[in-house]
Amino acid sequence: MGSASSFEFTVRGDDVVIRHHGVTAAVLRGATASGFLAQVDQGDAQLLMARLTGNYRRGTERTAREHPRNAR
Repeated sequence: MGSASSFEFTVRGDDVVIRHHGVTAAVLRGATASGFLAQVDQGDAQLLMARLTGNYRRGTERTAREHPRNAR
């Protein structure tokens, strides 16, 4: 279950720092940081951080990439 808690965030002044496996993946500033903090209480924080950092793929996209018809 390591992927379920692979993201963490820290509020630093007006910024929000998102880390993925301990490495800084994104720094949110201004309205983006405020919006993130408002949304993180309402839903799945891990999914939200994955989408914001671009570290997110739907299962079908990952599977389709490995399909023989998509081989390069």
